[in-house]
Amino acid sequence: MDIKEILRHCDHTLLKQESTWEQIREICDDGLKYDCASVCIPAGHVKQANDYLGDRLKVCTVIGFPNGYSTTAVKVFETEDAIRNGADEIDMVINIGWAKEGRWDALLEEIKAVKASCQGRILKVIVETCLLTEAEKIKLCEIVTESGADYIKTSTGFSTAGATREDVALFKAHVGPNVKIKAAGGIATLQDAQDFLDLGAERLGTSRIVKMAKGQQGEGY
Repeated sequence: MDIKEILRHCDHTLLKQESTWEQIREICDDGLKYDCASVCIPAGHVKQANDYLGDRLKVCTVIGFPNGYSTTAVKVFETEDAIRNGADEIDMVINIGWAKEGRWDALLEEIKAVKASCQGRILKVIVETCLLTEAEKIKLCEIVTESGADYIKTSTGFSTAGATREDVALFKAHVGPNVKIKAAGGIATLQDAQDFLDLGAERLGTSRIVKMAKGQQGEGY
């Protein structure tokens, strides 16, 4: 798989707190130029990005980010607001404390509520694998499958670690056939990206692959 094909699986991402519109616009320009799957940006920039991009590129944003412990009502409001502003895809963070407590019914109902608020848009569920046991990860594969969400996503990139090959393989073995996988956080090389895709990831949350493509422009990109 060459870098152009890898880029088609990338949610080109900028979620730093200090991100400015100038930086977001550059992410949008790069996402267009390199044919990325989407740009993943803070909610406060979604309307501006949507106005700028029109239907040329999908706009993704994050909900309950990065900690996941806001109430379900807040997550639903955030989602509805993002959709009104033009978001095409939603990446929500689960309440990780509920997972630790085994409050699976509450987690399921929250994901369903956010999915309903997406009004048909893609929902990716961030479970923050670095904070979970293997048993919790497997149970969350079941919960996300039952919820009707479109993707299970490994990580925010803001916690103690990002995606691992082992977690993507675990997800692939335990999610239902209608759930795709997004690996995010710590994807540092083309080999990382290739490995995650080979293991079953459909999307990659990263900014580094575009940076690599820029470096290869003079080498026949």
